[in-house]
Order: sequence, then C-alpha cells, then structure tokens
Amino acid sequence: MTVTQATMEERLRGLRAWQLEAFEEYFRREPRDFLAVATPGAGKTTFALTLASELLQRYAVRAITIVCPTEHLKKQWAQAAARFGLAIDPDFKNGQGAPGRQYVGVAVTYAQVAAHPMLHRNRTEARKTLVIFDEVHHAGDALSWGEAVREAFDPAARRLSLTGTPFRSDVNPIPFVDYVQDVAGVRRCSWDYSYGYAPALEDGVVRPVIFMAYSGEMRWRTRAGDELAARLGEPLTQDALSQAWRAALDPKGDWIKKVLHAADRRLTEVRKTHPDAGGLVIASDHENARAYARILRQITGKGATVVLSDDPAASKKISRFADGDDRWMVAVRMVSEGVDVPRLMVGVYATSTSTALFFAQAVGRFVRVRQRGEVASVFLPSVPTLLEYAGEMERERDHVLDRTPAEDGFPEEDLLKEANKKRDTPDAGEELPFETMESAAEFDRALYDGAEYGGMPGSSEEEDFLGLPGLLEPEQVSQLLRKRKADLKAGEIRARKTGEPEPEREGAAHEVLAGLRKELSGLVGAWHHRTGKPHGVIHNELRRACGGPPVAQASSSQIRERIAKIRDWAVGRS
Repeated sequence: MTVTQATMEERLRGLRAWQLEAFEEYFRREPRDFLAVATPGAGKTTFALTLASELLQRYAVRAITIVCPTEHLKKQWAQAAARFGLAIDPDFKNGQGAPGRQYVGVAVTYAQVAAHPMLHRNRTEARKTLVIFDEVHHAGDALSWGEAVREAFDPAARRLSLTGTPFRSDVNPIPFVDYVQDVAGVRRCSWDYSYGYAPALEDGVVRPVIFMAYSGEMRWRTRAGDELAARLGEPLTQDALSQAWRAALDPKGDWIKKVLHAADRRLTEVRKTHPDAGGLVIASDHENARAYARILRQITGKGATVVLSDDPAASKKISRFADGDDRWMVAVRMVSEGVDVPRLMVGVYATSTSTALFFAQAVGRFVRVRQRGEVASVFLPSVPTLLEYAGEMERERDHVLDRTPAEDGFPEEDLLKEANKKRDTPDAGEELPFETMESAAEFDRALYDGAEYGGMPGSSEEEDFLGLPGLLEPEQVSQLLRKRKADLKAGEIRARKTGEPEPEREGAAHEVLAGLRKELSGLVGAWHHRTGKPHGVIHNELRRACGGPPVAQASSSQIRERIAKIRDWAVGRS
C-alpha cells in the first residue's frame, strides 16, 4: 500500500501556517478525539489528509473512514485523498459489508451510517481506524443520527472532527464533542484548535466578502382576496416580513430579476480580472431554481447549470462547472454545502432559509481563495436577520446546550431531509398564501467588515459597488468604501448648502396639489425614459430619498421636495 507519494517533510512545508500549527498541536498530545474548527475555505481537507497520512505512516491506524453530509462530498474527499496517495472508496455501499483490498478506507454519508450503524461498527472494530467527520455538526441533525454515529464509531482508534460552523440552532449534542460549562452554568462546545474567518482574512487564506442588500416595495393578494403591500427593509411584523420576502423571491416579480441582473453585471466586472469567475444562485426549491435559470438565460444569452438535490447527475454537473468557465450555477438549499468550486466569486442568496448555520455555509461557498486579493460579492434581500449575519461574519460562534431551540422556521435536520427529497414544486405547506402582484428592487446598502455603506438616496452608489475591481486586498476594499462614503456625504452637504427653495404657488389647495402631482408625474416619465426604470420604482426611490407617504397622501411641500430631488438627479447631483 502506497501511503503518500511525497515525503512528510515536503507535505509539511506546503501547509498553511494554521494547518501546520494544528498538525503540531495534534501530535503534541495525540488525543483520541480532536475537534478542529476552521472557517470555510481555509483548507480543512488538506489538514485532515496530512494528519491521516502521518498516522498511517506511524501505524497508529490502519484504515480510514470519512463521514460526509452529502454524496458529492464523498467524491471530493476521494479525489483529494488520491493526491496524497490514499485510495478511498467513495462508492462503498452498506450491502458490500467491506471495501475492496485496494482501498485504505471509505467515504460514507451520515445518512448511510444511520441506516446500518452495526455494519460500520464491525468495520471499525476489525482494523485500527481513523474516522474523519466532515462538517461534524451534521451528526447532531437528529437524535437518531447522533446515536447511530456514536454506536458506529465508538471503537475507533482515532476520531478527527472538522467543521467550519460549530454552532446549531437546536440543542442536540454532537457526538464525540466535549461540552464545557461556563460561569453561567451553560455548556458550550470545546474545540482543540480554532481558525476563524477574521484571522484567515488577515492571512489572505480566504476572500473578503461584500454583501449587496436590496430592498423594495412588494404587493400581493391573499387567499381572502385582500391586497397588501410592504417595503422590504423597513420594520415589519413577522408575517408581513415573511410574505414580503417570499414575494421578492417570486420569479414572476421584478425584484429577483433586477437582483440577478445586478449580480450578473458584477460578475462581468469580476471576470475582467478573473475570466473564469463563476456565480451561484441558492434557491429555495426546484421550481424557483429552474425559473431563475430561465431568467439568467434571458440576461446572459446562455444557460445556467442547475443542480437539484434529487438529480443523480448532480456531482458530475458540479464537477463540470468547477472545471469549466460557465457563468452561472443554480442550486437548492443544502446542496450549496456540497458545492466546492473555488472559482465562485458572486452569489445570490435567493432563499427564505434564515438560520445562522445555513447562512454561514452558503457564504462559505464564495470565500475559497485562489490568489491573494480576490473579492467575493453576495447579493441578498434586505432582511434584518440576514443583515445581522452579514455584519457578524468575523464573530466566532459555538454550539450551546441548555437553552431553548431557536424557532426561526427551518431547523437544520429539516433542511437536510428536505434537500434530499424530490421537490419539483414548492415545499409542502410552503405555498405562497398569496399571489404576488408586484415586486420592485432597489439597492439598499453594502456591508463589509461589519460596516454599512450606501443609503445615500439618489446617488449612483449601486453602479459604484457593482463596478468595484475584482482584485483588491481587504484593506484596499475598506479604504475604497470609506472614501466613497465620505465623498457621498460631502456631496450631500454641498447640495443642501447650495439648494434654493422654490416660490410657493398660488391657488386652491387641491388645485396646487393637482398641478404638483402632474409635474412630478411628467418628471418621473422623463426619468423612466432616461433610465428604463418602472414608474413605481422611481416613485419608491423618491419616497426613500425624501420620506413621506405615497403621492396620493403627500402634502404639497413633500411633492415639491420630490420634484427638486428628481431634478437634482437629472443634473447629476445627489
């Protein structure tokens, strides 16, 4: 059996600083259980396989079992192991009983282990085995899964647990992970080595991520026939937010079309320096995924790769996309966790899934760096929960027990089960309780490194953000955004100082209002012909810029303010 084609000294020289540090920490103690937490894209696979090779060379173990959350990841692990001279069987089935003699180990899924834990226990007992748990938080997806994993791999000689997201929204304990009580008596997961997003960004190991948030007016009709409206990005009740969010993601509306168009423009800019850069749209269900692919074809003139969880060719599609230079891929929910495509640099979060775990996993698809200075961009709805997650990218989280499970609608175990079901239509019970009548998108703000940029009404800020170079160091991104923010603020102050109020018009109040509305309508029509924006979107932008109610309820002074604002836009003033 050939363990490795390179010497261990050569392997260690090629490791990143954190990988070498974690490797040395492991062999300083050589524990039976070791939990390594490293941000997505940091290189957990390379660390694990280097460690596995060393354990095999030392005869500390004689076999390897790699446990993954998805079928596609089994193949990725096998391919990576082959580069270390380790033959891993990704196609091992429970019915085989034992792998072929040519293999040093197997790659299986958590579901596969749960289906026959005693089989895997027998394999583990037969040979001194190293078990590698990839994204180990999945072992806590259900009590039955956790129990099966514990039963199957309790006899293992060594266990290496890996995760980029060591937190969950439930309180199911993760097998073979230690929980330590803090001063408040709450048990928190305890790791042996941690390498977060912030230090990885500083080291140039991952890409900086700019989040582009879009708000807009939504209108829908309920089953009872009532017509409702809400503005995404403003304070809303939970029900109103949920419905406005889903209306925004409805492929029949304009919101998602505008956002996909903006994301594609951003991708075009990135491809000026990275010709093979790709984009990923994360959709809620199969129907929306296919619809988004059709919209992308209309925008780009080319088809998108659609990866559905029940498609037996999903792994091949992902591999072809990873090795090619096509622009877009569309995936559904948890499929995103199995998408390991380093050339992905632009993303669209087009799903109503709102757990911190899922968001972190989704964003993790875009942070894998190929060369220092790459910048990732993720487009998302202006929803408070998502904006909070985006603003806390660098905050480390952990798995906490002794608390009430989160009630945000999509527990992780449900996500995984649903992603593995055939879903040609929206989820059962998730059909929109309304018909989307209108959805308009407008740029709200950009978020980077915990700070917000934008929100300066009437400016060309969206164009500026979409046109950011695709090759910038993290500090250069910060400097550019701070300068842009300062310039916009200075321009706004200058405009206020030089602006002169218009003389009041004479006449009856209703006649004055009618005249002002007519004048505003004419200006909006002219701006529509100049920009191509729908009239409703322009009115919404004016409301956002100047405040106040819709035109029908606005006072004469409020309408005058909007007239002045749109005239400022026409001459290039903010």
